This record gives sequence, C-alpha cells and structure tokens, in this order.
Amino acid sequence: MALTNFAALTSEQKTVWVKDTWNVARNQMFVNRFAGAGSDSMVQRITELKKTEKGARAVITLVADLEGDGVAGDRTLEGNEEALKSYDQVIEIDMLRHANRGEGRMAEQKSVVSFRENSKDVLAYWLADRCDQMAFLTLSGVAYSLKNDATARTGSDLPYLSFADDVTAASANRYYVWDATGFGVNTANTGLAAADIPTWNMLVELKAIAQDSYIKPIRGEMGMEQYNVFMTPRGIAALKRDTAFVAAWRDAMPRAATNPMFKGADVIYVDGLAIHTYRHVYRSSAWGGGAVRGQRVLLCGAQALGFADIGEGEWVEKYFDYENQPGIALGKIMGFKKPVFRSAVTGTNEDFGVICVDTAV
Repeated sequence: MALTNFAALTSEQKTVWVKDTWNVARNQMFVNRFAGAGSDSMVQRITELKKTEKGARAVITLVADLEGDGVAGDRTLEGNEEALKSYDQVIEIDMLRHANRGEGRMAEQKSVVSFRENSKDVLAYWLADRCDQMAFLTLSGVAYSLKNDATARTGSDLPYLSFADDVTAASANRYYVWDATGFGVNTANTGLAAADIPTWNMLVELKAIAQDSYIKPIRGEMGMEQYNVFMTPRGIAALKRDTAFVAAWRDAMPRAATNPMFKGADVIYVDGLAIHTYRHVYRSSAWGGGAVRGQRVLLCGAQALGFADIGEGEWVEKYFDYENQPGIALGKIMGFKKPVFRSAVTGTNEDFGVICVDTAV
C-alpha cells in the first residue's frame, strides 16, 4: 500500500510542495492565460511590492496620452512643454486561505488514497477557481458578496478581503445594454428582452466604441492587435445562431480541414476580436424585470485588470486530536483591481481597459 508519510516532510520539502501547488493553481487559472508583466497584457501581474507611506502595496502605473498639439516651426517650445499624466493604481493585498482535515490515522491506513496528494490537488483547484471568480467579478464591477451567477454568496469570507472594497461598478461610458436594434435604447438590464441576444452587429459596434474610447488593444498572435471578448457558453451559443456572425466567422477562417469551425475551437478569431467562452462570466437568470436570462459581455484591452501575485503561498501541515488527525492549510497573498483613470475622451473617470455589455442569452 503506497501511503505518504504525513509527518516526513522537511521545511525545504514543504516549500517545494507549496510552489508546486501554486504552479498547479496557476496552470488551472483561466485568467492566467491573459496575464503578463508588461503594460501590454490584458491582466498585468505585479509580483513585487513597493514601499509607500502606508506600507508595502502593489502599484500599477497608467500613463495617459499627450493631449497638446506641440508647437509649429520656430515658435518657442521652452516653457510650453506638456507634463506627463500618470495614474497610480494601488492594489490592496490580502491572504486567502483554505484547509483540509483528515479523519484520522486509521482511515488513511485503510485507504490507498494519499491525503496529502489529494489535498494538494483539491486546494490547487479551489485557489485557481476562486481567483477566476474574483477576477471576473472585478472586471464586471460586481461585489464579492455575489456569486458569478448573481446569487448571494452566503457564509463567504471573500467580501472581507481588503481588496474587495475596491471593486467598482462599470463606469458611465464603459457600460452598455444591448437591444436588438443597437446600443443606447436601454440604460439598465431591467429593460432587457429575450430577443436582445448578442449578434455580429453588436460586436462590430462594440469594437468601434472601444477604438473611439482609446482602449488600447493587445498585441496577439503574429503581432496583430486584438481585443479579448468574454461570453458565457449560452451567450456563445446564441451568437453562433446569428447568420451574419456565422458568415463573417466562416469567411475569416482558412478553407481547409484545419478550419476551427469544424474542430470546435475554444477561441473564435474574427475582425480583430478574440472571442472566448467561460463559465465564470457574470450572468443572471432574473434580468429584464426578473424573467430574462442574461450575461455581462466583457471587451478587454491592455491593462484591463491588475493582479497582485505576491510570493508562492504558504503550506502548513499539523496534527489534531493528539496527533491523530492530519490537517493541511494553503494560503496565498494576492489582490485584484480594475484600473480607473481620467479619460481624455470623456473628461471623467473611466475604467481603463474594459467595457461591459449586458445582453440576453
């Protein structure tokens, strides 16, 4: 019988275990696919803290474009320089922890299942899953007191995280409600009807809004600029029923057996948009006055989300009940924030890199 000796790990071995566990969690995180260290990433990962007056905090700096027109010819430039406008985004950090506790030594002796191995797997999945949930809630401007299906998160400690208070609703010019005839008809999802499903026309107009708003695209495959769009599985299913979208998608794909349309692609690339489906996109079954099932579509450009990823985490093992019951705890210091800055287009504070659109599905 192959059982792990629970008490045998040294401090160095425990360090390896926690690193391995966090690496597994990272690999399982959906948002990790879009994370990078630079300002060109959709999710900017900060791994080091800066010393500030209030202690050590994670900071993202947004640099706005120059608004002035410069000087012509030999007209005097000295004294007419334009100051750079930068906006520091402070990500509050906190620790999220969870643990497993075994039944006892006899239960483990009777089983070929290793408590430590299984604990690592389930804790890694839990951590990755909660990171994804919080990331999409933050991007959507929804408090952590709600689940991603808009139901109450009963008995949860997520709302007590220090960065939970920094979740802000979608700003005025970054939030839209889709109507079958276009944007601007409804100003809240209470006006949604069952026919207001996503279409090709919606995506075309949404991309134009992003470009007009100076939302910086991401440099994707082969150096092409693109925006990431996220929908629920039902939202993607509704989009695929739109004949105009299917025609555009079909024409954008190669005429070959490798065509993603025939292979069930996870990502749809069309007209500078990378359209993703994911189960944690914010959704509800009670919009449109309580009877319409809907989703919050996200269009994301560069620096749409800041992610403070501090350290590898903490792995603690101990015994309870006179060293009969093994327990394992995993902790991770992290933080999320949706950057906000003063837009030169609107003259008001706006979400920096994300637009939210509520649709029916």
